[in-house]
Order: sequence, then C-alpha cells, then structure tokens
Amino acid sequence: MIPVCRIEDLPEGESLRVEAGDATAAIAVFHTDGAFYAIDDTCSHQDASLSEGWLEGCYVECPLHAALFDLRSGEPTCLPARKPVRTHAVTVVDGMLYVHPVVRTVPGEPVHAAPEEAVA
Repeated sequence: MIPVCRIEDLPEGESLRVEAGDATAAIAVFHTDGAFYAIDDTCSHQDASLSEGWLEGCYVECPLHAALFDLRSGEPTCLPARKPVRTHAVTVVDGMLYVHPVVRTVPGEPVHAAPEEAVA
C-alpha cells in the first residue's frame, strides 16, 4: 500500500504521479467523476507519462500521440495504443488516499494487494 496524499490535495479533474518503488512502475492517480483511479503512468504505445495527459471523464489522453485510455479498465479506446495499462486499487482511510499496486509474480498473472475500503 502506497500513501498518495490527503484527498483534499487532489482536486476533481486533477492527476499526479506516484513512484511505486521496485514492485511496479510509476503510477498515475486521477480524481474524476467523483472517484479516484490509478493506472500505470507509462503509455503502452510509447514512453510518455499519462499523468501529464488530458483528462476527460473516465478517460485520459496520452500527451504524446493521443492514445486514449479508460481509467476504469486500463483499456485503450483508440490507436496508436493497442495494449492496456494496468489498473491499481485505490482506497481512502481517514481522509488519506492509498494505492495498492499490482505486482506481477508470474508473467501475465497480476496479484493485487487487498484493499480495505475500495473507492474506485
């Protein structure tokens, strides 16, 4: 579980990048449509930070080549991206936002940390 920030420090329509350490790559955290979402920060098409992309509803547009990703599933909705990005569980405990990163133990088999109170 990675502490991100207090919920009031991530306003609606904003995002931020969280360094996840050795377990996974950097994570982009978004506050949109009244919920918090977390996905891998790097676009699956080319090395670009999705936390720097344009947020519209539950979608983020990559700032490099305009690939669009669904924050709920990590699936790309248009080219040039073809592969999804990983999603991560988000919880809020006592007003503090936490991300539970997915850790791959066997290629293709993600393992989620068990969240206490899922928000998104």
